[in-house]
Amino acid sequence: MIGIVVWATAASRFGIPTSESHALLAGLAGAGIATAGPAALLLSGWKKVFLGLVISVLFGAVGGFGVVWVLKLISRDWPQGKTNRVFNLLQIIAAGGMALSHGSNDGQKFIGLFTLTLVLSGFLPAFQVQPWVVLLCSVVMGAGTSVGGWRIIEKVGTKMVKLEPDQGLAAQTAAAASILFASSLGVPLSTTHTISTAIMGAGLTRGLSAVNWRVARELVLAWVFTFPVCGLIGYMTAWVITRLF
Repeated sequence: MIGIVVWATAASRFGIPTSESHALLAGLAGAGIATAGPAALLLSGWKKVFLGLVISVLFGAVGGFGVVWVLKLISRDWPQGKTNRVFNLLQIIAAGGMALSHGSNDGQKFIGLFTLTLVLSGFLPAFQVQPWVVLLCSVVMGAGTSVGGWRIIEKVGTKMVKLEPDQGLAAQTAAAASILFASSLGVPLSTTHTISTAIMGAGLTRGLSAVNWRVARELVLAWVFTFPVCGLIGYMTAWVITRLF
């Protein structure tokens, strides 16, 4: 958790969206290796992590690109005013779907970690998710989403791609569908990666120049460094704590 807080806070300061999912997994892996060695890592679980990476990047980008063309086909005979009005309204619904899908995947990870902590510390006799844990994680994640990250909102929403209503709707729809699909398979994935690649895919329908590749490069670099940085922080924190106590 220390790795997530340090990494996410630093990235937020510079307006760079990071994957808290990958930060969590990396931090747990680092802490596990520090206390129990490499045998603490279970291959079956990491296979799902890599599958989630494929779903988030591939399904997000291809889905965003494809849904834009479907929407263009549907609205090809509509006047511009009607097109913008309808798609702006549908974006509100799609945003709700995106929020729901985020909770179905990201929310579950932190509920799982919270419950794991309660079990390991002796507060719970077995790994059983308590309703108050679900409520607490939901409220705190909702509060964090409500109050933080304007730099991130601005960068993803306006600086990476200047989205038209149909592209915004396509990106949200493709990302929400991809995340819900992964959640149905029990696959943890990065909602940040999914929506970001969906936005890029939607933007690419207007050509390569529609995407700000400098911002996209910043995002990719942040994603690449998340695993080693958070893994190292998790490892060092656990190493120090186990020797102190």
